[in-house]
Amino acid sequence: MSGPHVIRGAVVLPEAELVWRFSRSSGPGGQHVNTSDSQVELRFDLGRTQALPEVWKERALERLAHRLADGVLSVRASDHRSQWRNRETAAVRLASLLAEATAPPPKQRRKARVPRGVNERRLREKKQRGDVKKGRSGRGWD
Repeated sequence: MSGPHVIRGAVVLPEAELVWRFSRSSGPGGQHVNTSDSQVELRFDLGRTQALPEVWKERALERLAHRLADGVLSVRASDHRSQWRNRETAAVRLASLLAEATAPPPKQRRKARVPRGVNERRLREKKQRGDVKKGRSGRGWD
C-alpha cells in the first residue's frame, strides 16, 4: 500500500490490525477476470483495536453499530480491475469511515433571540401595509 492511511491527526490505520481477503470480482474484464482475485474485503476489529483512543473507539462503536458484525468493521471494493487499486480504495474508504465516525459531535445550537427593534419594525410595517389595503376598500370610489 502507499503509506499509512491517516484517520485524523496522528492516528493512522495500523497495518497489523487489518485483515485482507480477496475474491473474484463480478462484472466486465475479459478472460483475465476468471483467474484474478481483484475484489478486496478489508476487515478491521474495532472492538479490540488499541490504535484508537478510548473516547474515539466508543464513539465509533456507537455510530457504526449498524455496520459492525461482532465488533468488526468490513469494507469491500471491486471498482477497479486491479487488485492493488481496489486495496487502495478499500483502505481509503475504511479510513474515511473511521474519521467520520470518530469526529466530535457538533456544537449545540443556541436559539438566537430576535432583537426587540426588529420585531417592532416588522409589526409597524405590517400595520402600514394593512392600512394601505384598508384604504382601497372601495369607499368613495363611485
